Amino acid sequence: MKKAVLILGFLVISLGAFAQKRSDFQGPKYKNYKYWQHDNAPTVVYSSDQQKSLTGPAYKNYKPWRNTKEVSKVEVITNGTNERQKLTGPKYKNYKPWKNNS
Repeated sequence: MKKAVLILGFLVISLGAFAQKRSDFQGPKYKNYKYWQHDNAPTVVYSSDQQKSLTGPAYKNYKPWRNTKEVSKVEVITNGTNERQKLTGPKYKNYKPWKNNS
């Protein structure tokens, strides 16, 4: 019985220790990490233009997995070079993307 309690206690402690996400970077490397310099794959975003206007029992009993409508996929494309990345100082701070700053 003692062994079972000890093993269970050890499992609870070890699972809690390994549940935390560990970062590869620590200290100055983590502080100075430039996330925009790394290439990331575009993310596929799923969206639906049709919203259900169900209320009451119909909303409660709605089964989304029985929906036969087609799901639309939209691919998000990010521009590799950004004008703001080239700026420094007050120009970077005061950059307004809605205006043409060229």
